[in-house]
Amino acid sequence: MTSQLPTIVCRVSSPPSHSGRADGRYTKMLRAIARLDLLILDDWGPEPLDADQRRDLLEIVEDRYESRSIIVTSQLPVDRWYEIIGNPTIADAILDRLVHNAYRIELKGESLRKQKQTAQDQPVS
Repeated sequence: MTSQLPTIVCRVSSPPSHSGRADGRYTKMLRAIARLDLLILDDWGPEPLDADQRRDLLEIVEDRYESRSIIVTSQLPVDRWYEIIGNPTIADAILDRLVHNAYRIELKGESLRKQKQTAQDQPVS
């Protein structure tokens, strides 16, 4: 499953009337996410997480820790992830689980999107 981080935490963390916390849909969704072999959290960090999103992300990461894989993509350096998560204690817990045994790949240079756009903008001679 691939999902942008804001989308997945929004789905899981939306108000009880929308997320199904009272009728069991919330728990069912968390179980489904936990069973995925690979969860890709795309676009980490465009907006800070609120308290419910932090708690839900911790639960997702904790359920998968050392049993299932997570890929996180972000334009922000890892040292800024604490400020996006917000609460230092929960940030420590989430990041300890994400970073432990992680392979980190940092890309350098212009994004492919920018390179492609620049190429399209240049006149053909």
